[in-house]
Amino acid sequence: MKTLVILAHPDLENSRVNQRWKEELLQYPNDITIHEIYKEYPDWNIDVPREQNLMEAYNHVIFQFPLYWYSYPPLLKKWFDDVFTYGWAYGSKGDKLKGKKLGLAMSIGDKKENYLPEGSVSFTVDQVTTPFKASTVHVGAVALPYFAVFGASFQASDDEINQSAIKYINYIFKYNSDPSSSVLAVPS
Repeated sequence: MKTLVILAHPDLENSRVNQRWKEELLQYPNDITIHEIYKEYPDWNIDVPREQNLMEAYNHVIFQFPLYWYSYPPLLKKWFDDVFTYGWAYGSKGDKLKGKKLGLAMSIGDKKENYLPEGSVSFTVDQVTTPFKASTVHVGAVALPYFAVFGASFQASDDEINQSAIKYINYIFKYNSDPSSSVLAVPS
């Protein structure tokens, strides 16, 4: 079973983390499909039927993005609003996402310790991502635990970013339960 990664970074060329993660994802073309929505929709006119067909073709979907003011980048938010429609994603006949596994892979600019109740953010990443989890449950999908690298804005070293790319691949394959996948384990 292939994994769809919906990559939503408004400035991917200048991202150390998301660019490195993309490079790592590209090493697994038989297992991972990358769909860059900022590249696909520079005019923000989302082809909803195309996106819905893409979502229907995968049972394991990861949304990769930088945490952006404690939320998604704006085009990803619009993507959710446009694509997760009544009668398709939810409602009495909206069951197209039922049972699909949906996860988040986020680069987070701030330090991990700031995402504690006593930290400067005052909220955990689990709390910040509650809208995603609620939406996932609402459409009958399974919300996976998130994957994140902290300190992306200024503290993360090249070595830490490289290690996070390997851990990211491990995360993807851990939650993609198809035993026929060509990758059984990625060295950590």
